[in-house]
Amino acid sequence: MKLRWLKRGFYLAGLFALLWLLAAAGLGVAVYTQGKIDHAEPGDVIVVLGSGLRRDGSPGPSLYRRAGKAAGLYAEGYAPAIICTGGFTAGHIRSEAAACAEILRDQGVPASAIVLEERSRSTIENALYTREIMDANGWQTAVVVSDGYHLLRAGWIFQQAGVQAVTSPAESDPPRFSLFTAIVREVAALHLQALITLFNLPVTYVPVF
Repeated sequence: MKLRWLKRGFYLAGLFALLWLLAAAGLGVAVYTQGKIDHAEPGDVIVVLGSGLRRDGSPGPSLYRRAGKAAGLYAEGYAPAIICTGGFTAGHIRSEAAACAEILRDQGVPASAIVLEERSRSTIENALYTREIMDANGWQTAVVVSDGYHLLRAGWIFQQAGVQAVTSPAESDPPRFSLFTAIVREVAALHLQALITLFNLPVTYVPVF
């Protein structure tokens, strides 16, 4: 009898694991496909989500992709201002937001149109502190720019923060292997975000996300 129940337990565990893997794979496909859709429409401000800097403090390729897209949207008249988000990471003397602003200025965006949000350490904090800046300036709507793989989660988080936002992906993706690992990471991060939302956890920063 015990052996039968043990076998049944293994069967159910295996079935659950299979169903979870299928669901995770489907979520990964959703992360990729949604990241290919550009929802940009005119708004009050463009928001660039921060990305890690190189060891020497210079912008990494992800930040170049994101800031480059934001500069293009600004030039096309989608919004009159840009918020660069991203705080200080260990070992760096300037913020991700400051590095983003440098790229924007190099691409013709006037300094007067750039606002820095330099406190955030995560996408959740990007949204919370962006909301504060928007409220202070009377801005209601935002175009959130990031790498495509990031936008499914980012759009969800900004909506939860009470920001009226549409999303717009960078023009290009990272290299294939980097894109794959980023999507896997996003699937894990979406699981975490679901737990935070479901249990109303007061969590705004997890180092790996």
